[in-house]
Amino acid sequence: MNKKLLSGTAASVLALGLLAGCGGNNSNNTSSPSPSASGSAPASSSASASPSASASGEPVNLRLYTWGTEEQYNWNHTVSAYEESHPGITVEVVTLSDKGDTQESMKKLDLAAASNETMDVIMFSDPSGYAARVALGMAAPLDDFIAADGYKVEEDYKVDTHLNGKVYALPGKFNPWYVLLNKDMLDAAGLSVPTDWTWDEFADYAKQLTKGDGADKVYGTYFHGPQAGGWMEYLKLMIENQPTNSDYLKQDGSSNLDDPNFRKTIELRVKMEKEDKSSTPYEDMISQKLAYRTQFFNQKAAMLPIGSWMNTEIGGTETVPLTFHVAVAPFPKNNASDPTGYTPVTTDYVAVAESSKHKQEAYDFIRWYTTEGQLVQGKNVPSWNQITGDQLEPIIDTILSGTKNPELVDKKSLVDTLTVSKASAIITPASYQSEVYKAVNEEYEKLILGNQDIDTMIANSQKRVQEIIDSNKK
Repeated sequence: MNKKLLSGTAASVLALGLLAGCGGNNSNNTSSPSPSASGSAPASSSASASPSASASGEPVNLRLYTWGTEEQYNWNHTVSAYEESHPGITVEVVTLSDKGDTQESMKKLDLAAASNETMDVIMFSDPSGYAARVALGMAAPLDDFIAADGYKVEEDYKVDTHLNGKVYALPGKFNPWYVLLNKDMLDAAGLSVPTDWTWDEFADYAKQLTKGDGADKVYGTYFHGPQAGGWMEYLKLMIENQPTNSDYLKQDGSSNLDDPNFRKTIELRVKMEKEDKSSTPYEDMISQKLAYRTQFFNQKAAMLPIGSWMNTEIGGTETVPLTFHVAVAPFPKNNASDPTGYTPVTTDYVAVAESSKHKQEAYDFIRWYTTEGQLVQGKNVPSWNQITGDQLEPIIDTILSGTKNPELVDKKSLVDTLTVSKASAIITPASYQSEVYKAVNEEYEKLILGNQDIDTMIANSQKRVQEIIDSNKK
């Protein structure tokens, strides 16, 4: 895909449709045909006109376009609470996929925009989709509204949503990466649950937790990637826990592979697998098509770095039951003096549509929704920094209550970890990001399978990534 934006709305929407078809889907739902978008939360009949409803004093109806379903986001209850506290405002939720499928939803959103449908609030599910549609002018800048309210996004939220120096969305839910721990194994080894640790300490824990041989062997940890250009979080462990430049490309589009922490990540992975023999062999992961859930819940690995979408499964499910005690630790940092909590994060980017005729009211809604509204919704961990551990606990209780054995989960360690976790600054994804991921993955695979050394792997990765960057500048 050419780096330059396609001209014209229709061409832009077509390009984004193709992009969405190539992208990932964090909800793990599969795309399927569905009816056209329809409102899943009808306007409250109790809402009435109010002088505060708009500048003109007329009632205002806001149309919210989202991929999230009623089951996932509790929209009816959330919208009713907002309408009750904001007389004269109604919120119509337009659900773009009845399965909560993000790819399907973004395609429908693009078509809705091309058809000039009335939209006021838009939710994007990933930074790539957010950045691409901001570039097309779909979202309005929020900086003036934020300045009038007197806060800074990077201070008030755990996710910094700035793009090219401006803010076009506020973050909703907060899904950071963390480390799942088999607490029974830690107890047997005399190890405490970490609340602040480094990758060196993580590697030491993994070494102490590794035991047995052959089919009975238990590894200290399991890394579910990289594979086929995906799950690349596992190959930038000591880059992605940094406040800025947390990916293979920098914000200006130049290569970040000369960062010493990229080499340190590769060295860590090789040491743990080849020397300490404390991580599940890469070859086994690929050849046996191992799954991270079963590796952890079947007690084949004592620790699992993974995303907190696992909150809904951490207490065990019908298909993958829990038979031991689980605890949670923050994503490790590089040095003891580094700030705690930086980790890969997924969130919802909630924006005001540029085409909205009610931008102030739309902004007021998304500010409420991404703060107090997250507590009202009660479905996800919020990105809002003002949420305390005490306020977070009821949300975690609700999430854990949906699992089979919530009593086996060390809730305090989970709440504490989620409280300290925070995201790095967004790096606008390049249109050729997948090519970069694939190249680095291929060079790592040659290394870990014994076909080249670390120096060669680093040099080849740098060379290939620079060639990809150069070819996309033409």
